[in-house]
Amino acid sequence: MTNYVRTTGVSLLKSTCVVLLASSVLLSTAGFAQRLFLDGPPPPADPGRLEAPIDLTGNWVAVVTEDWAYRMLTPAPGDYMSVPLNELGIEVANTWDLETDNAAGLQCKAFGAARVMRVPTRLQISWEDDYTLRIDTDAGMQTRLLNFSREGHRSMMSMMLDGATRERSWQGYSVAAWENIMIHRSRMFYAPGEEGPPGGNLKVITTRMTPGYLRPNGAPYSEDAILTEYYDTFTAPTGDDWFVVTTIVDDPLYLMQPYVTTSHFRREADNSKWNPSPCETWPPKPGAVPPRW
Repeated sequence: MTNYVRTTGVSLLKSTCVVLLASSVLLSTAGFAQRLFLDGPPPPADPGRLEAPIDLTGNWVAVVTEDWAYRMLTPAPGDYMSVPLNELGIEVANTWDLETDNAAGLQCKAFGAARVMRVPTRLQISWEDDYTLRIDTDAGMQTRLLNFSREGHRSMMSMMLDGATRERSWQGYSVAAWENIMIHRSRMFYAPGEEGPPGGNLKVITTRMTPGYLRPNGAPYSEDAILTEYYDTFTAPTGDDWFVVTTIVDDPLYLMQPYVTTSHFRREADNSKWNPSPCETWPPKPGAVPPRW
């Protein structure tokens, strides 16, 4: 009888603790929700320019801080270090010949969407309309159009289907969406009356690309490649504005695994150094001295 009472008492105590813990979790969740929606849910906004949590517009210059030798010079034939080419990719890359590309009018194979942000270039970024962010490069004179949804918030997969039948091009078809903007728009992350901190980044997925080069010595990507990019902004201690783009190339035909790189751009005050040049003038032939940047 004594053992039964003790056992029952312990069971009741455990049950009471579980109930109290569950109540505490519910109250905490309710409190979290109350803070999150202190003034109601974040106000609705249209995708595109009106919802932008960061400003990418303006004039930018590439600051080559990663893979200098592979970006400022044309690597020697056969040098594919850090590019995860499979056997077929290496076989195709080993057939590369710059003069053959030039004769065939394929000078821009190293300026396609999967590599153009790695080129030493200047950018002019602007809104073509409220749903289209435009990126122009002076090196190679390329234009990228990043398309936001015009029909309210949609999944990026749904947006990609819009371009499924588009003609392939060097820059392909890009869909874009703002990510991680809760911090930017929700008051729960900062004190009442305090200005909201900048937050959010841009995600871009590009398909329908014409086959091109991941590196200007012929390291290939195929028309099946999918390019995913993340654009993040920051301000340096010097006060300079920067953005970094993380580039991920998935190619089931030529790559063993995704090829991931990061490229940095610093904001310039104006476009006085803007110098458009066609694809064939860059990259230089192996061994050539790069221009002063």
